[in-house]
Amino acid sequence: MVSLSLNSLAFLCLCFLHVTWLLCAAEEADSSSFSKATKIGQGYRLISIEDTPDGALVGVLQVKQKNNIYGPDIPLLRFYVKHETVNRLRVQITDAKNQRWEVPYDLLPRDQPPPLKQSITRTRKNPLPFLEAEYSGSELIFTYTSDPFTFAVKRKSNGDTLFDSTSDESDPFNSLVFKDQYLEISTKLPKDASLYGLGENTQPHGIKLFPNDPYTLYTTDVSPINNNTDLYGSHPMYMDLRNEDGGKAYTHGVLLLNSNGMDVFYRGNSLTYKIIGGVLDFYFFAGPTPMSVVDQYTSFVGRPAPMPYWAFGFHQCRWGYHNLSVVEEVVESYQEAKIPLDAIWNDDDHMDGKKVFTLDPINYPRPNLLNFLDRIHSIGIKYIVINDPGIAINSSYGVYQRGMADDVFIKHEGEPFLAQVWPGAVYFPDFLNPKTVSWWGDEIRRFHELVPIDGLWLDMNEVSNFCSGKCTIPQAKVCPKPGRAWICCLDCKNITSTKWDDPPYKINATGEEARLGYRTVATSAVHYNGVLEYDAHSLYGFSQSIATHKALEGLQGKRPFILSRSTFVGSGKYVAHWTGDNKGTWEDLRYSISTMLNFGIFGVPMVGSDICGFYPAPTEELCNRWIEVGAFYPFSRDHANYYSPRQELYQWESVAESARNALGMRYKLLPYFYTLNYESHISGAPIARPLFFSFPTYTQCYDLSTQFLLGSSLMISPVLESGKTQVKALFPPGTWYSLFNLTNIIASNGGTYVTLDAPLNEVNVHMYQNTILPMQRGGMVSKDARMTPFTLIVTFPAGAIEGEAKGNLFLDDDELPEMKLGNGYSTYIDFHATINEGNVKVWSQVQEGKFALDKGWIIEKINVLGLNGSGTLPTIMIDGEPMMDATNVKVSTSEHKHLYWEGVEEKKQLMTRLESLNIPIGNDFSINWKI
Repeated sequence: MVSLSLNSLAFLCLCFLHVTWLLCAAEEADSSSFSKATKIGQGYRLISIEDTPDGALVGVLQVKQKNNIYGPDIPLLRFYVKHETVNRLRVQITDAKNQRWEVPYDLLPRDQPPPLKQSITRTRKNPLPFLEAEYSGSELIFTYTSDPFTFAVKRKSNGDTLFDSTSDESDPFNSLVFKDQYLEISTKLPKDASLYGLGENTQPHGIKLFPNDPYTLYTTDVSPINNNTDLYGSHPMYMDLRNEDGGKAYTHGVLLLNSNGMDVFYRGNSLTYKIIGGVLDFYFFAGPTPMSVVDQYTSFVGRPAPMPYWAFGFHQCRWGYHNLSVVEEVVESYQEAKIPLDAIWNDDDHMDGKKVFTLDPINYPRPNLLNFLDRIHSIGIKYIVINDPGIAINSSYGVYQRGMADDVFIKHEGEPFLAQVWPGAVYFPDFLNPKTVSWWGDEIRRFHELVPIDGLWLDMNEVSNFCSGKCTIPQAKVCPKPGRAWICCLDCKNITSTKWDDPPYKINATGEEARLGYRTVATSAVHYNGVLEYDAHSLYGFSQSIATHKALEGLQGKRPFILSRSTFVGSGKYVAHWTGDNKGTWEDLRYSISTMLNFGIFGVPMVGSDICGFYPAPTEELCNRWIEVGAFYPFSRDHANYYSPRQELYQWESVAESARNALGMRYKLLPYFYTLNYESHISGAPIARPLFFSFPTYTQCYDLSTQFLLGSSLMISPVLESGKTQVKALFPPGTWYSLFNLTNIIASNGGTYVTLDAPLNEVNVHMYQNTILPMQRGGMVSKDARMTPFTLIVTFPAGAIEGEAKGNLFLDDDELPEMKLGNGYSTYIDFHATINEGNVKVWSQVQEGKFALDKGWIIEKINVLGLNGSGTLPTIMIDGEPMMDATNVKVSTSEHKHLYWEGVEEKKQLMTRLESLNIPIGNDFSINWKI
């Protein structure tokens, strides 16, 4: 079950006050406190440096001035620098003598630096003579100075400085600081840089990082209604987009691979990290385009997981489907309302006493549930259930018994750490322990034999705890209290006696300086092999995701579908993500776009927010507008709270109409979504993207957070305000065609804002020029929709004499774990189209066409948009042969309507429509005609 904000219904009443306080605090925040702060030391000096056999640099740094602010300095540091690829540079700084905590190499595979030397050679009382030097790679240059030690990373092609750690007396930040529990390093930035990332948080100012907003990274069970607060995930990565005077744009990425809690202070012209442990392990990605940064980043952290085809259908969930008959009624109601549905979900209602891997024998009797699953599986609808990590302490509970026998739980003072979540008193599995991974996989296998689920939903895995501190199970009171399971009922006392539970520097956790162990595992608790929760806390959901993915993939040899609330660097390789306990407000609808776009940058492209809001109750108008946005989230799911009114899309007729319209288009676009899924898997390309991904030189879109792209060329421009029936949308330069009415054109040379009509049940979706979009007829479930004939939509710049359009399509057996060509169960098609002196040609190039041919897929229509002409019907040639007489091919033309026309000559343009083609999609084809 999803927690209610800070897991308390009482908190719901206080949320508005809390949000107001946070907003006020954010407005008042500035850098004055930093300018007044006492400088911490004078940094470090370089005392030795040498080349390694593999072409890296290794140096030793010595602290210049010792002090005890936030603890004693580590006297000697080892820095390691290597150009790992032509476009990736690594810079690591750590203790020169003692091994420090790093993100485990088995969780996130990567090259290991050389081992620390037992003794430091060439140390000297006097530093090396002052020097400046550089270490050059193919795309990036690393430069450094010796005293004080600073470094910079520059772009080789234009000399631009991407990262600069120098600190002057006038700067509101320190030189390099490296203590056991406090690390600080900064970089200077140009004022015209546009930064994105540093999540997970709700950014009220939009996707672009806003100076003096707080960015704290520490996985926390706090709902996204709290702005500028550390939420469920930790992604210490940012993308920097720079464009000087509207010229060529350059983009790079910076990852600080560190799982410890941290504050990141962005002041507009500088960025400072303050971290409470671990090492400084930077990775710089050269870009130079936004897409290439994500490609390089996911090449390192892991390519996004391939999703099954049905995952791109619509999903319905609710906490509060009290029994199986309610779930059956929901599925039937969607079918009666003719709203597409691909997956029905259960929150914890199906469980016996809210214990994971169990089934309620009264409300979800297994024979009845199996009969229901047989029925929905036969028509292609899937079934997914929630799974929380807390294992109920119950001597008659087999999952608990086996976990205790295998010793799989996180420990505190030698005993399993006691916490409380929905079933009451629980222990938390330690997924850093190999035995836990095996035990977890076995429990998933056992549950799948009980209920043939189609995926798992990992919740509460930050990890969330309704209590804080060291607790015991009370003897004289009922725990948990009936109907109040989210209220801590254990007997607990604070733990502040260790430096791990009460570190010297307090990160801005949960929007205020809360204790690190507040409503989670105590940070002095211990994982496998002595690893402290203090270090590994933000890895919990990530490690659980890896264990779950391994279990599901090994279960039946099928492609897993896993949804996780908590994420970390590299989570996209294993799971999808939803943005947690949002509210049914217009603000939350707007915020959902920025969060979705951020996760695409983080390499987690399968992402979406609870449509209509998780709680407390959306208005009918809001739910109309939300499904018009949510129908185009990569992950599209309606989900509601136990205490909220029912909000399935059929509950209001107006919402049902909006759903049929928006989801009807989504289901026609499923082959496009699925091809984007393939592109994500092979290159990291986000499915939903900011506009600057396709238009990096168009600076007007750099801070645009109210529109987004699907792929490179479909733009969604939704209504995000109450009472509006128009939307002011930004159109980058070029020609755009309305996807719901292909004859409507918006065109400009320099880009423009256009006010679009947007009646209640309509959403504006536009398709860019030079694109070939594959679509199908749609349907009520993806299983049927994907077997319908294809239509290709070809767009040229309106009235172009010469032009070229491209598109592609990936098809496969989506049950297979791997998503690739060459296995005999996949087909890939490149589509091309050109116009040249009145000659139009459309053709394809097919790789491994057998799979598509065996499925019998055909192209039935081709629509070519933006052509000049008089309206005369052309003579169609297919593979060099005239087709009009030999087939039933129908050819027609329609005149385009210019909704906006600026900076280009307005002439009559036509759309040519070819129908009844019956072209096997698995064969190469070529069609041409003369205008």
